[in-house]
Amino acid sequence: MNHLLRCNSVTTPDGISEHNSRTALVLGGGGSTGNAWLIGVAAGLFDAGLDVTTADLTIGTSAGSTAAAQMAGATPTDLLVATVAAVPQQLTGPVGSDRGRVLLRPVADHMEKIRKIIASAENATDMRRRMGAAALYLDAASDSWQTWWRATVASRLPSPHWPKRALLITAVEAHTGEPVVFDRHSGVDLADAVAASCASGRPYGIGGNRYIDGGYRRNENADLAAGYGRVLVLSPFGGRALQPKDWGMQLSAQVDELRAGGSRVETIFPDSDSEHMFGANAMDLSLRPPAARAGYNQGRALAEHLTKFWR
Repeated sequence: MNHLLRCNSVTTPDGISEHNSRTALVLGGGGSTGNAWLIGVAAGLFDAGLDVTTADLTIGTSAGSTAAAQMAGATPTDLLVATVAAVPQQLTGPVGSDRGRVLLRPVADHMEKIRKIIASAENATDMRRRMGAAALYLDAASDSWQTWWRATVASRLPSPHWPKRALLITAVEAHTGEPVVFDRHSGVDLADAVAASCASGRPYGIGGNRYIDGGYRRNENADLAAGYGRVLVLSPFGGRALQPKDWGMQLSAQVDELRAGGSRVETIFPDSDSEHMFGANAMDLSLRPPAARAGYNQGRALAEHLTKFWR
């Protein structure tokens, strides 16, 4: 079953109406499998005649920032072929790393630490500060991990250059917990912006600042598309959030904000047959090909409906 949320357009005193033709594509976080699924959905739509990567604005968060940067330099179909054909390899850290060869901790352990920080936080702002402090405790931004991580991210991008179309990549400043949005005017290389947005464990340094995952602001950050007439949100985690609902981190709150501002919104979630590939399995590289294929099938199935919405 395909999960699709439909929101009607409204007119506001600000003058934003259903006739607003500007489009925004929002690519949420979701780990390695989420990245593959995002590429698959875009490829399915593309092969069915709908190219959503030409949106007036693209917003990428964490795995979604990687997908957004990848789609800026290659067609979704080419990215899908590469994703499905890739031989899964264990993601390892740099030689001599104090953490050993394997860089990534078990996802379950990482998620448990996040839950503990959320439980101890007073609100979203406090949570982000605590997340930043926990990342800074590792003090890894200046060691070989930084160089390795940037090289890893850069190797995934078809082009090192920011696209001419508007692309926003989210992150959080580790010291202050303040959200940051990078674009081509920020004076930051595309690979650095993506590396910062995907820094869910260790902090990533750019200049004198260190950053952590953009998903700590919101997993999709769809609210950044305020003012755009039509907004399409792809959420590998199904719009869910670990934080309390009254913090407003969940996608439904973001959609409500957009709708109140006059935007029409559609969201796509992984279908029930592929949900097991996300969450605890989000960093399982062996699941990238099936996640990409599942996304592709959804994209193809939704293309007719979304074409009417998008155009």
